Amino acid sequence: MPAHILSTNVGAPRPNAGNPTVTGIAKQPVDRIEVSAPRSRKGPSGVAGDFIGNRRHHGGADQAVYAFAREELDWWATELGIDLPGGHFGENLTTTGVDVDAAVIGEIWEVGSAVLQVTGPRIPCSTFSTHMQQPRWVKRFAERGRTGAYFAVLEPGSIAGGDKITVRDVPAHGVTVPMSFRAWMGDRDEARRILDLDAGSAQLREELAERLTRS
Repeated sequence: MPAHILSTNVGAPRPNAGNPTVTGIAKQPVDRIEVSAPRSRKGPSGVAGDFIGNRRHHGGADQAVYAFAREELDWWATELGIDLPGGHFGENLTTTGVDVDAAVIGEIWEVGSAVLQVTGPRIPCSTFSTHMQQPRWVKRFAERGRTGAYFAVLEPGSIAGGDKITVRDVPAHGVTVPMSFRAWMGDRDEARRILDLDAGSAQLREELAERLTRS
């Protein structure tokens, strides 16, 4: 089958184990989602009804929608010896037939009636670690380096399971999601390359420039 959406997922607010905060990371499949562009760079999800607990580090225009591949979930399910249903990694879109982690920053995805643009990697955080309840989870996920991708919403619309994914307008700079993740995690050569090519979201470039200046 061509690349398509296996499930669309949203999160309701739930207690974060061992923490007084609430989180929407444990997402559940729904028939379809409505996506639109948040007006701020940080804050709400771009998916209607999807709860974002930590709006300082998640949500907003550059992290409006999160996609993760079913194939990668299956890899982790085998590695961990547990069941990993769609949405368990906090993704809004569980995909199949497309290598999300080969996506080039800035490429366009047409999905359902929406148009999305790849903006960068998911950065594993303590909430993700608490949710997974696996030893050294953040380190293990980072070492694997296949983080899934965040998207901006260029054109709002509706996305449902079974919808085809069409990839177009892939930028020539060739900076992939894993490259930007390595830059974020401290690879100075990758960071310089991204800045030299003016690739990635404004938020990513600003953070990388600041880190290079500090170090």
